[in-house]
Amino acid sequence: MVVLAASIVSKSGKVLLSRQFVDMTRIRIEGLLAAFPKLVGTGKQHTYVETENVRYVYQPIEALYLLLVTNKQSNILEDLETLRLLSKLVTEYSYSLDEEGIGKTAFELIFSFDEVICLGHKENVTVAQVKQYCEMESHEEKLHKLVLQSKINETKDVMKRKASEIDKSKIDKNRSDKGGFMSMGSGRIETSFSELSISSSASGFGSGSGFGGITTDLDAFSTKPKGRQPSAANAPPKGFGMQLGKSQKTNQFLESLKAEGELIVEDLQPKVGQSRVAAAPPTDPITLTAEEKLNVTLKRDGGISNFDVQGTLSLQILNQEDGLIQVQIETGGNPGILFKTHPNMNKELFSNGNILGLKDPNRPFPTGPAGDAAGVGLLKWRMQSADESMVPLSINCWPSVSGNETYVSIEYEASAMFDLRNVVISVPLPALREAPNVRQIDGEWRYDPRNSILEWSILLIDNSNRSGSMEFVVPPADSSVFFPISVRFSATSLYSDLKVVNIIPLRGGATPKFSQRTNLSTENYQVV
Repeated sequence: MVVLAASIVSKSGKVLLSRQFVDMTRIRIEGLLAAFPKLVGTGKQHTYVETENVRYVYQPIEALYLLLVTNKQSNILEDLETLRLLSKLVTEYSYSLDEEGIGKTAFELIFSFDEVICLGHKENVTVAQVKQYCEMESHEEKLHKLVLQSKINETKDVMKRKASEIDKSKIDKNRSDKGGFMSMGSGRIETSFSELSISSSASGFGSGSGFGGITTDLDAFSTKPKGRQPSAANAPPKGFGMQLGKSQKTNQFLESLKAEGELIVEDLQPKVGQSRVAAAPPTDPITLTAEEKLNVTLKRDGGISNFDVQGTLSLQILNQEDGLIQVQIETGGNPGILFKTHPNMNKELFSNGNILGLKDPNRPFPTGPAGDAAGVGLLKWRMQSADESMVPLSINCWPSVSGNETYVSIEYEASAMFDLRNVVISVPLPALREAPNVRQIDGEWRYDPRNSILEWSILLIDNSNRSGSMEFVVPPADSSVFFPISVRFSATSLYSDLKVVNIIPLRGGATPKFSQRTNLSTENYQVV
């Protein structure tokens, strides 16, 4: 058995695809394929036609013919078996059995044909094996991608180093323009006082003692602040403009990386007077922060796989004299929430009156600086549930293939329990050459081409928009590609409905001022 060629032709005789397995000239294969439609008659039941030199074994596939050109000495039973295997591969790889579908998947079909027939002889393979062979990963491709990524990382490092050198040269130039000038004889020496600590009286630089005829202009230096921009009289030389041009090229390279989805952290120079402005201290000396982390796993067909809420209450005290206190709280009374106090807390005091206090009443709570946002942990709680109504935000995704496109409709439904802020729904997409075609959306969207993720953003979900939808179009893809869908949001309400009622001072006196912060955020929220 020798298969000369495997081809796909239309019923009008147009050749859509042909793969030769022996040495043949182009004129000969074109002549053989051009003669085939004339040999096929109407109403015939057999699927082969013979000429003086070759045999055509064919199979109709809708408006096309799948054709094997063999010699007359080949085994027609094996030819028919090969033809059936090739027909399965055609329907497997081509999403539409027409001229357009065959043209778009021509190379995939040729590669699959090569796995079935080698030098004109059939290989003992199945459809699953052919798909596995065609999808084998390439070590050379992986190596090429690693080399390309290393070049990109090296280019970014060089870019950052050049940018820092340009910024440093700007700072040095500004310092040199503000520095004093010393004259010695006919020569002129320019000195920078950036590394010197000079008092306003300029003591230590006497009236020329020990320096001979050296005179120093300290008045001009002392009257100019260090961060002041140079005046028009001290204009930089022309060479400084070339450095600015390099900075512009660097910024263009940064913008191109940002367009590809790369996260760039730029080193910004502080503005004039910015370092002098200190962070405003908190208005209240005592701050209590109640925070809940939400872990939810939803099923794409409905239902819930996991629902877990973990909360903490932390205390931050700025002044040491306010450390001898007790905190009285109030919970929502949800029996599904389990509270657990810190080991140093008085558990009986909490169980009897919802009061958080240390076991030793003479021991104060630890105090910390204003920048210590973590504070001291007082209380933890946890809630687990299988009730789908407890989910604050449910996502419904419907991919459907129509022709040469996949239409994806996504809708969200938010519970009335919370007002959600900064909602971001991340939908994975197949590898695309261009951004998806978003036809309708309630909110805003952004496409990350590097990770192939479509981000749907809603700034606020409240009673005015408890539900919303988005629809976009991508090339044909399997429905599993669009999962898992990740969700991020935050809220100011809590499942526990925990509130700080009062701060009780143990030494008596007025109740100190306090503030309470509440935050609900997602830690792992997915639709799988």
